[in-house]
Amino acid sequence: MSSFADFSLLPSLIESLSKQGITRPTEVQRRSIPELLEGEPLVAVAETGSGKTLTYVLPMLHRLKTIDTPEQAVSEPSRPRGLVLVPGRELGDQVGKVFKTFTHTTRLRVRTVLGGSAKQIARQNVSGKLEILVATPGRLTQLMDTREVKLDDVRMVVFDEADQLLDPGFLPVAQRIMNACPHRAQLVMVSATLPQSLQAAVQDLFGDKPLRIRTKGSEQLVPTLSTENRTVTRGRRFDVLREVLREAPGAGTLLFANTRRQVGTIAEWLDDEGVPFVIYTGEMDRGVRRRNLASFRAGEIDVLLTTDLGGRGLD
Repeated sequence: MSSFADFSLLPSLIESLSKQGITRPTEVQRRSIPELLEGEPLVAVAETGSGKTLTYVLPMLHRLKTIDTPEQAVSEPSRPRGLVLVPGRELGDQVGKVFKTFTHTTRLRVRTVLGGSAKQIARQNVSGKLEILVATPGRLTQLMDTREVKLDDVRMVVFDEADQLLDPGFLPVAQRIMNACPHRAQLVMVSATLPQSLQAAVQDLFGDKPLRIRTKGSEQLVPTLSTENRTVTRGRRFDVLREVLREAPGAGTLLFANTRRQVGTIAEWLDDEGVPFVIYTGEMDRGVRRRNLASFRAGEIDVLLTTDLGGRGLD
């Protein structure tokens, strides 16, 4: 299928895609969307930037809007029909924004309950009627504990960035969430990687063998990305970093560190070098973090210093 118009999607969704200038599906979308529209359980592994979010957003909106008739409309608060689980708030915010680009025409209500935001905001977000809920597992189970959200009418569950969500520490939480959903709910997992070590966890959740789709570019670098390795001798990392930053001043640099402690060490070094930068880490105040990201995106600051938080959910 060479066009979204070739899919059996609602005309309103095709129109919204067209207005956004999106007409041609990517490989993962082309191979996955027809199966998802049929209600098939699916595991899709595709490279970063391949359009995995739209891969499940469109079928979920289509399926839920199709059953949203006067006779079958959502009648109770706090009872979603579509559930998307994400590992962190940044990705959750991004997924929520993608959904909301289609809600003007579908009139489906999308709410988020994400870790790091105030519990009261989460309670308010699920207090009314809604069709779709985007949630981090911890915040969702808190609301389940207090019976402020019910999953007994869920028709479709998506694990976004499944490789992060299925680590051994999370699996019992994932199983609890799935047990709270109807057995008939369609289960979908999308991820950039899905190592062999997680296959048992996938099987535990799906039960029946799911359809697996792996794109040609999965587990590989994005084709438009070029890489260069530098040899660091005698631990002189900062000497190499100084060279790299001087080679491309003003280019816009994402600088990753393994831990928050390393972020602090690098920040001190950048200060000493007179390099303007902003920090983007999980323990920061949310407002400060957003302002820092905005200044980096606007080109006001050339270096964004972050942990692996910056590797997920920044579109």
